[in-house]
Amino acid sequence: MGKNDSPSVMFAVTEDWYFWSHRQPLAAYLQSRGCKISLATRFNHRKQDCAEMSITAIDISFERSLRYPFRDVMAMIGLYRAVRELQPDIVHLVSHKPIVLGALSLFACPKTKFIAAFTGMGYLFSSEDQKARWFQHLMVIVLRQILRRPNASILVQNEQDRQLLAKERIGSVARSIVIPGVGVDTSMFYESEPKFSDRPLVILAARLIRDKGILEFVSAAREVHKRGIICRFALVGALDPDNPAAISGSEIDKWLSEGVVEWWGHREDMPAVYRAANIVCLPSYREGFPKVLLEAAACGRAIVASDVSGCREICQNGVNGTLVKARDSNSLANAIIELLSSPERQRQYGLAGSQIVKRNYSVERIGEQTLELYRSVVDI
Repeated sequence: MGKNDSPSVMFAVTEDWYFWSHRQPLAAYLQSRGCKISLATRFNHRKQDCAEMSITAIDISFERSLRYPFRDVMAMIGLYRAVRELQPDIVHLVSHKPIVLGALSLFACPKTKFIAAFTGMGYLFSSEDQKARWFQHLMVIVLRQILRRPNASILVQNEQDRQLLAKERIGSVARSIVIPGVGVDTSMFYESEPKFSDRPLVILAARLIRDKGILEFVSAAREVHKRGIICRFALVGALDPDNPAAISGSEIDKWLSEGVVEWWGHREDMPAVYRAANIVCLPSYREGFPKVLLEAAACGRAIVASDVSGCREICQNGVNGTLVKARDSNSLANAIIELLSSPERQRQYGLAGSQIVKRNYSVERIGEQTLELYRSVVDI
């Protein structure tokens, strides 16, 4: 394949909603540049959407948890068959489970190039639980074996993750690359003036798992209310029972009955959600390159985030947001209070954030970097 050609790409992700939330704009941009896209995932609601976008849909029984080994084997078989049938130039495996199962299935397709795309190091690398630590050691051993092959390339979203994989001797440093996220559709997520009222809104938009800093956000909300500051706190996101760090429904019910936070659940209208907010928080323990911060910044909202890998690349302290100590609800509460007291700083942070995203992280810019990666991988 020549350098000026556009490759055919098969994405493999665990669930269709995740692809639509995180990679559909990128896929649309790649299609506009001539790429043929197929999607291997567990479909629930998005098959018709794929048909309307001319994306070939491949139903694979991916499971995010580790409780169903037989289904994992069936997913490997299904992915192998799909690759043999469609013969994509590149298989783009997104996140840990598809990376492991996909790389194993492609042992039987040694000429097929694939990209192991780490979206972050996740629960296994951020949890302090001893069981998770033992499983991390096992995962490292497996990844070392399956990603050392000449048809494997590695994609990460920040330099620290790249260094971590190199330290663990996972994959080839020469075939690893950093692309910061998947891009933001700035025609949907665009800057608007914050609405200042007598009850400003602070949100955390994420899956409801502990590693996103949910408990710290709730504790910070309690502290802010305790100090007599009138405002609203809202969690925006779905429960994630398959995740070992999941927040339970009973915990949510307790917080709602206490009146400390609102819970809006999963929302499809995220641009409107960000524009309703004054401050967007992500007190996460570790990230790849969180799209919630990019989208919030693109919408002109001040952001508050943990000073951890992934977040600090987007949230520039004192420029477009405030960085706080991870796992520290007091630090988070103080940052929120300081921003709530200064509408002008909120405006300044919002304007700076939207300019940063348009300049560096638009879907067009990230799409070009991704296409360049694809072409280099195919020509290896």
